[in-house]
Amino acid sequence: MEYVDGFVVPVPAGNKDAYREMAVKFAPLFKEFGALRMVECWGDDVPDGKVTDFRRAVQAEEGEVVVFSWITWPDKATRDAGMKRVMEDPRMQPGGDMPFDGKRMIYGGFQVILDG
Repeated sequence: MEYVDGFVVPVPAGNKDAYREMAVKFAPLFKEFGALRMVECWGDDVPDGKVTDFRRAVQAEEGEVVVFSWITWPDKATRDAGMKRVMEDPRMQPGGDMPFDGKRMIYGGFQVILDG
């Protein structure tokens, strides 16, 4: 069964193009090391919740947009090996300022239990 890495990060609205450029640069690298798919989604309808929500989860500030992303892998073993190789690859270094605050990114690996 496929394995998914999920990410949520706040990005300053003015950094949308820079964020997309970064994602376009890194997507082929993830695929080279085994990922099946990389998806980046710019927040469009992200409501405030009564108890919790995406914005609170990443401590989004005024003027920031929540980005929801995921990478699909064939299985966890491929993900573990691929992610290790991605993180060690010099091409993964963004070269300059990141278009978001990585300290507020939340992420995790997930086993797929339904794909319908």
